[in-house]
Amino acid sequence: MATETRTGAPTLRFAATVDTIDDRRLLRVPEQISRQLPSRGQVAVQGTIDDQPFTTVVEPDGRGGHWIDLDATAQQEAGRTVGDSVDIEFAVRKDWPEPTVPEDLAAALAAAPAAIERVWSDITPMARWEWVRWVKSTKNPDTRQRRVEVTISKLDAGKRRPCCFDLSSCTDPDLARSGKLRQ
Repeated sequence: MATETRTGAPTLRFAATVDTIDDRRLLRVPEQISRQLPSRGQVAVQGTIDDQPFTTVVEPDGRGGHWIDLDATAQQEAGRTVGDSVDIEFAVRKDWPEPTVPEDLAAALAAAPAAIERVWSDITPMARWEWVRWVKSTKNPDTRQRRVEVTISKLDAGKRRPCCFDLSSCTDPDLARSGKLRQ
């Protein structure tokens, strides 16, 4: 169900069941809600889960839908377990929250020349999410290290976004198989 907010952005409401893949808790966004989002890729949202506020980036599932990393929404204190039903309400945000930059990328950025740090600071939070997502989308430590190095090199060349990866695929290597969120 959707209603309009005062800003014109639709507020989407739905119920979901807490699910897990391995030990990560997540919520799968129903297809009819996901279709109302502006992108098949990541989408910044703000809302409530059982009336508790959250802000996050809804992730693509690689099948044209989306999912919410429940553990990333600061909801762990609520004690929700697999099978619990929750009521969700959210609206798309124009401004993106800052991503959590992984330690290896943060260290490389801190060690980089000031010009690279200025490019990183100048790009949008959405672009920073894309860089973080690209670096984290592999389990192979050597590939990940190369991606950190390539990130620094591309930022040094003035590139503002990574290229050549499917923004609608699920890039979490712990939860995805062949770019699709595991069932």
